[in-house]
Amino acid sequence: MMNKTNRLISTFLTFSGEAEAAMDFYVGLFGEDAKTFGKTYIGENDRGETGKLLNGTFEIRGQSFMVMDMEAEYATPFSWATTILVQCEEEAAFDRLFAAFSEGGSVMMGPIEMAPFKKSNVGNR
Repeated sequence: MMNKTNRLISTFLTFSGEAEAAMDFYVGLFGEDAKTFGKTYIGENDRGETGKLLNGTFEIRGQSFMVMDMEAEYATPFSWATTILVQCEEEAAFDRLFAAFSEGGSVMMGPIEMAPFKKSNVGNR
């Protein structure tokens, strides 16, 4: 059974065994700005690895997300085609999030790999 949110459109992310860890990481990283709606696990009679996340729903800053684990041969790797933009009002918040997402992950674009890169607050001049 899917857990409902009040959103009509959700970003849907598929993983190969790491969906629950990713969901918990995202929700933990955003603290009060995030909430979990529910988790459903793959059962013995379901397709996939028993105990892995069949689906999980959560929200960050009003944006709805859904995650699930797929069998390795069907899960596609993340790429530039999977991009989630997080806007920060303060540079310290950007630095904290960038550091957390970078640790153990792959940086495709950011202030270290892309020079010259200038952090800017485009909305406030």
